[in-house]
Amino acid sequence: AQSVTQPDTHITVSEGASLELRCNYSYGAMFPDTATPSLFWHVQSPGQGLQLLLKYFSGDTLVQGIEGFEAEFKRSQSSFNLRRPSVHWSDAAEYFSAVGATVPGSAGELNTNCLC
Repeated sequence: AQSVTQPDTHITVSEGASLELRCNYSYGAMFPDTATPSLFWHVQSPGQGLQLLLKYFSGDTLVQGIEGFEAEFKRSQSSFNLRRPSVHWSDAAEYFSAVGATVPGSAGELNTNCLC
């Protein structure tokens, strides 16, 4: 089964500071070591719906998202950390990483961080 872990459950940063939210993934024994997971970051601002920030399927390991966010896929570390060079007060939200399945019929997992 796939899973994601976000070790930083609550993060406080000053406006203008850089931000990194960590996400580690695993996708179990059903995938070969050479398989590439589908990875996602979503954000949910207070009173709003879930919005996709960025996604990784293959290709360039540094993914540019909306609003100046980026994430880098590092297979050797099983990580897909979200970064933003300069945060704004309007970035206060919950951030969700997810790993998707590339095998038909298997499910992914969603996990959360709060930038409050």
